[in-house]
Amino acid sequence: MAYLGTGALLIATVLAVYGTVGGVLAVRRRDGALAVSAQRAAYMTVPAMGLAVLALVIAFIDHDFSIRYVAEHSNRAMPRIYTWVAFYAGNEGSLLFVAFALAAFAGISMAMVTRRIGSQRTYANAVLMALLTFFLIVLLTLANPFEQLAVAAVDGQGINPLLKHPGMFIHPPLIMTGLISVSVPFALAMGALLSGRIDDDWVDAGRVWGLVAWAMLGTGLLLGAWWAYTILGWGGYWAWDPVENAALMPWLGLTAFIHSIMVQKRRGMFRMWNIALINISFALGNFGVFINRGGPVPSVHSFGASTLGWVFLAFLGVTLVLSFGAFFWRMGLLKSARPLESMLSREASFLVNNLLLLAIAFITMFGVVFPLIAQLFVGRELSIARPYYDAVNGPLLLALLALMGIGPLLPWRTASWAAVRKVVVVPGAAAGAVLAVLLIAGMRGVPALVGFGVSAFVAASVLQEWARGTVARSRQARVALPIAFTQLMAANRPRYGGYVVHLAIVLLAFGIVGSSFFDLEKDVVLRTGERAALGDYEVEFVRVDTTNFADRTERVATVNVYRDGQFLTSMGAWQGFYPSFQMISTRSAIRSTPKEDLYVLFSEVQSDGQSAVFRILVNPLVWWMWLSGPVLILGTVIALWPARERAMAYVPSPARRPGDPQPGGAA
Repeated sequence: MAYLGTGALLIATVLAVYGTVGGVLAVRRRDGALAVSAQRAAYMTVPAMGLAVLALVIAFIDHDFSIRYVAEHSNRAMPRIYTWVAFYAGNEGSLLFVAFALAAFAGISMAMVTRRIGSQRTYANAVLMALLTFFLIVLLTLANPFEQLAVAAVDGQGINPLLKHPGMFIHPPLIMTGLISVSVPFALAMGALLSGRIDDDWVDAGRVWGLVAWAMLGTGLLLGAWWAYTILGWGGYWAWDPVENAALMPWLGLTAFIHSIMVQKRRGMFRMWNIALINISFALGNFGVFINRGGPVPSVHSFGASTLGWVFLAFLGVTLVLSFGAFFWRMGLLKSARPLESMLSREASFLVNNLLLLAIAFITMFGVVFPLIAQLFVGRELSIARPYYDAVNGPLLLALLALMGIGPLLPWRTASWAAVRKVVVVPGAAAGAVLAVLLIAGMRGVPALVGFGVSAFVAASVLQEWARGTVARSRQARVALPIAFTQLMAANRPRYGGYVVHLAIVLLAFGIVGSSFFDLEKDVVLRTGERAALGDYEVEFVRVDTTNFADRTERVATVNVYRDGQFLTSMGAWQGFYPSFQMISTRSAIRSTPKEDLYVLFSEVQSDGQSAVFRILVNPLVWWMWLSGPVLILGTVIALWPARERAMAYVPSPARRPGDPQPGGAA
């Protein structure tokens, strides 16, 4: 397997280099056959990388401890189901996964992008192959997952206990794939710049692949929050950890991009801005890879030391210089078809939305890099904690949420204040009603009241747009309201899929506000049969059961839960001690309802053998956060679902050359 895997990497490297050089030469020489050949080379990197992945997976399954990476990240006691998790548990395996994902996305995207964009497509393919070449060279020279030991180990070290969690089967692959898949819309934009055809032909494909990357990062972030909530034993789900932030920042950049690209598609505006946005998003994605796999800052999400930081930092610098070099080279051609006519318009709301998103991203970046700056200039490690992020980003996120409700209500081009007041009456009334109910119920915290009020405003604005469109279509087509609603969604999938995503963000905000401002917490020591009260609940300690395994000792503390004196349920809080790692892993006992979560963490058994230490929390509305994930995926699927082609107005670019094919291609 070691020879097979290394050989597959070598073949993929040759193909990637050929795809890069051949693509560039094909455009320069106007050689169509060479362009096709370079494209086919890109396709063939997919099975080559797939073979390398298969070789490493088989090595794990067969316990081939002659391979260093397999010996370091698995052992014979590891359940076979965790083979896939062990695959990317360390730097070498995760880089192999990233390279495979990049090859797969390059092949799929270039196969789907229309040939009508011509040299843009060939250049985009060359850019993707150049990026793949970098990762393959790193794998072959600095981080080869197939490196062999001088003497094969009898058994391996085992997998990190924190990775033994259902979320680890999906969360890391989604984050890594999301970070690297930003390369596709970036390559399409670079293809437009390098070809000199600065038109809108790449926009449809750029939007689709930007949305794909955005959805994967967003879903991965939510799964990471769930993992942290259930296994880290602190009762929270987000602490602005550097690795969390590394995925959040490109997600914010992509959020700006997929909103702004809609303006270019519909109005022929923001051409320069959109190229800059995708360059920034790509740079933030590379920065995320640097933080994840370079290991420059401490994180609860980092599972292995690395000496590759300088490699990824150099890669980030080179790609940043080259991408913005191409941007400034073609800047004179990146003129919008028309100017921004009014700050009171949908276009202007998208622009403000972009600025807020970038502000949050760069404020977050400062918090991430501050420990590195402190180490460089002060000589000791200093870090920025959660209060900084909450205090600075909190108001910006709230403003962004409010704008999410106002922006879709504004018309294109320009609007009057009277028209704006008319469309915000219903959402404003809904927000006012929610605030009135909360005040009557006794809520007095201003931040929470504002958060719930703004969330109600956004939800009402989405429902108002759906209601108006459905009623109008029902009257026009003379069909029942459910049929009219279905037709409305199908008629403009990007718009109404976006509204579903907005509702997902509202659900997320609802859960964050509730759990951030109204949570309860208590640390207690309970003897067998004793109870502790928190909020409406009583938790009774029943017993601790201990089981020994080859690689760990498990303890399960059973507790009974009562509310208002009535028995509700029994729960088991789990704890595992792994001697080889000198690490304790926990699984909290959680009773989750739409109203609140009861969260019980078992810490230790006291020396008397009859008492145990628990942390008990009541976290309101967390359930709604997890619901937002499926809703977000649903909205993304609706927005991406292909629609029948129809004639659309097109605003020509001033950079279009005579004789160039007319636009109209789509992903």
